[in-house]
Amino acid sequence: MKKTYVIGGVLAFLIAAGGPAQASPGIHWGPVKSAAGHSGHATADVWITDFSAETFVVRGTLSDRDRHSGHCAYVRARFHYAGGGTGWSRPRSTCAAKTPFRLSSDGEIKRVDVRVCLYDRALRKTFKCHADAIKPEIIANWPR
Repeated sequence: MKKTYVIGGVLAFLIAAGGPAQASPGIHWGPVKSAAGHSGHATADVWITDFSAETFVVRGTLSDRDRHSGHCAYVRARFHYAGGGTGWSRPRSTCAAKTPFRLSSDGEIKRVDVRVCLYDRALRKTFKCHADAIKPEIIANWPR
């Protein structure tokens, strides 16, 4: 009877140790900052998946650094697909100091433009935008 418990314990340990590996955090692109407005700016700390991924993901934290109460931070990604064509992600916005975001593509891509803006809630418009174009050749030799 003791052999059964020992074998079961060893098997459970081996299965747990050999289970699926933790997902890598991805590649840290760094901060993307909107142009400065009259009272501040918006910033997104951006992480991306590898360009070979079937579904490309841009994620990170979005920060509102504008002192004007009616202005918020806004982020959106434009995906350039490997098969041709482009598509926009749904925009994310926040009026908080820091909020996580996740934007994903509908397929494999060859380039992504991450756009960060200030957003005027009253006018429902973006302004002071800045976009970073991220391409595989730019990040080819970056550490993971």
